[in-house]
Amino acid sequence: MRYERLIYIILAGGMLLFGGISVFYYMKALQNNVRIDQVHSQEKEDFHFVLIPQETDNDYWRLVEKGAREAEEALGVSVEYNGPKKTSVSEHIEWIEKAVAAKVDGIITQGLDEKTFAPVINQAIDKGIPVITIDTDAASSERSAYVGTDNYQAGFLAGQALIKDTGGEANVGIITGSFEARNMQLRVQGFRDAVKNAPGVKILDVKASNITRIQAAEKADEMLSTYSDMDAFFGTSALDSYGIASTVQQRGRTNGVYIIAFDTLPETIELIRNGIIDATVVQKPYKMGYESVRLLTQIGNGKTVEPIHHTGTDILRRDDLTRKEPSPDESEGPS
Repeated sequence: MRYERLIYIILAGGMLLFGGISVFYYMKALQNNVRIDQVHSQEKEDFHFVLIPQETDNDYWRLVEKGAREAEEALGVSVEYNGPKKTSVSEHIEWIEKAVAAKVDGIITQGLDEKTFAPVINQAIDKGIPVITIDTDAASSERSAYVGTDNYQAGFLAGQALIKDTGGEANVGIITGSFEARNMQLRVQGFRDAVKNAPGVKILDVKASNITRIQAAEKADEMLSTYSDMDAFFGTSALDSYGIASTVQQRGRTNGVYIIAFDTLPETIELIRNGIIDATVVQKPYKMGYESVRLLTQIGNGKTVEPIHHTGTDILRRDDLTRKEPSPDESEGPS
């Protein structure tokens, strides 16, 4: 009887020991799984960025968005695209303020009017939210970086192209989207500086279109009515160029007026192919969108980035179309 009891005690102890060991290793495995999940969550790029365009439904800004979406997918981040439906500095500022209040992880915006935009950009920076200015810089602000065209150089290239294509003889009218927007100011200034040493090139007038095709056409018509010897135009945005081209066509002067435009949207390319527009300045909004998201992701991961990232410009003429059709990811539109 005592022997049977001893056997029973030994078996019971063994079962308890086995159970205890099983529970121990189960808990260890559970802890390891929790740690793995924690590591995965720490490695995940769960950033929420906001891209605020000048106009949401604008072909140029859709190309910027396209680049940002490509980076969003490649980098595993979230990009919200929201802003004014039509150009409005006050609404644009409100959208930045909303993004700051929402405590997003990064903001991509223009610096259209530097005096107005710098304070709200600085407000975001003060709250620990990095800001990338895109297309138009706000250099006096504390923005994290600028991504976009060197707008002065773009205007300078346009002036050089006009001198070359006209043989240095032209009476020019400039239609610019806005007298207040810094990018437009720089493009006009670059153009002026390029042609100032060409004695045969004279700038007869400069008018603003409020970045609309209709007003650009009206201003071009006013200029041609005022200056009978005007035979060249520079449009500092794609919409300005379309308005100029429309007026020149309506007046039947397509063979006598030189037009240098901005950007390479499909309509611009078609106007060049048909000989209405002679040349255009090429920007890279797709690259702007992609690079801005990439830089914000780097900043979010604690890396330091360079303050200036120029995306490059070039001149496109009709002859260039026969050699290489502009890529949709590189062709760029109104800004």
